[in-house]
Amino acid sequence: MKYQEREQEGIHYEIQRNCLIIYVNQDLDHHAVTYLRERSDRLIEAGNIRHVIFDFRDADFMDSSGIGLIMGRYKKVMFRGGKAAVTNVREGVNRIFQMSGLYQIIEKYPTPAEAVFGVNQKREGQTVHGLSRNGGKHEDHI
Repeated sequence: MKYQEREQEGIHYEIQRNCLIIYVNQDLDHHAVTYLRERSDRLIEAGNIRHVIFDFRDADFMDSSGIGLIMGRYKKVMFRGGKAAVTNVREGVNRIFQMSGLYQIIEKYPTPAEAVFGVNQKREGQTVHGLSRNGGKHEDHI
């Protein structure tokens, strides 16, 4: 199942399988976060959403409210047995993820398609290709 929605300039939502993909096409500051929090929470609660993926392809900046947004969505999906991931992270946002320690709980993938595949992998007896939580390449044999 694939569902797409574009509501606010700079924010685009897509649901693939059991993943909510949020395309952040602007800097993630207080103003963007307020709207994004409300809408993403409604989509997570209304649908069969288990994982949330943030795509940062067009975002160069994220402040502390963006960190809070990601942490809050992570907690929501974690209680559903899900994961949170980020994709297409640019250097400025990547530094914020590293300094804040978010890569300890959030997985990083090159693309949304790889993230959808990665977060849905069974962790037992499979090889998972992607990026480690600290942003480096890895190949885990589990």
